[in-house]
Amino acid sequence: MSEIRVTSVVGENGGDRVGLTTGLTVGPLTGTTGIGATISHQGHAQFAGVCTATSFSGSGANLTGLTAGITMIDQYYLTATKTGTAGQELYLNADFIRVSGNLTGAGHIGTGMTKSGEIFSFPSTGIYLINFRTNVAQDSGSSANRYAENKIYVTTNNSSYTTVSMGLDGIVSDSGERFGHPTAEFVFDVTNTSTHKCKFSVQSGNNAFKIYSVGTGRMDTVVTFTRLGDT
Repeated sequence: MSEIRVTSVVGENGGDRVGLTTGLTVGPLTGTTGIGATISHQGHAQFAGVCTATSFSGSGANLTGLTAGITMIDQYYLTATKTGTAGQELYLNADFIRVSGNLTGAGHIGTGMTKSGEIFSFPSTGIYLINFRTNVAQDSGSSANRYAENKIYVTTNNSSYTTVSMGLDGIVSDSGERFGHPTAEFVFDVTNTSTHKCKFSVQSGNNAFKIYSVGTGRMDTVVTFTRLGDT
């Protein structure tokens, strides 16, 4: 039986080369359209440059090095107004529930957060954007310290909590009930779901105040969690 051994096959233009030395190398190809190829190899196939495809088939379960994009987004909101005294710091726990399934058209991506009392736990490690928006109504009274603030607390040891972000909004109305709308935001690197957690609080100035909510039908005070990527 005869055989022919070559290291490459070159097209008539001298540029469409197929290399056969160790595996299969194809390219560069010129003037070709509508060509498909199947490559089977015991190791791996490697492409130098740009590989463009219109579609892929298969589950991709064994692929590595790919970024899946946003795999989790979740929201919790206050469903009943909470009342605080002057200077009191209120933590959000009771009546702070997941938005999905409670508002028309609302949804979430992924497993979502879990909450025990005022403490929030993350479903997986990753880099998370936390956005905390609040509506605060301050009762009439002293004209001093008319402000509303909200805070994001995090822990990395499941014990001691630190304020990492605070929103502050002045309240300028001179009479009646007055409103402030502070927003706090933080990008949290969650490297361990057992130790990295967060909680939220609201505070006002020298007067009694309310963390405002019209009920279950609208978001007035809300926290949004978005997983941006891997840690």
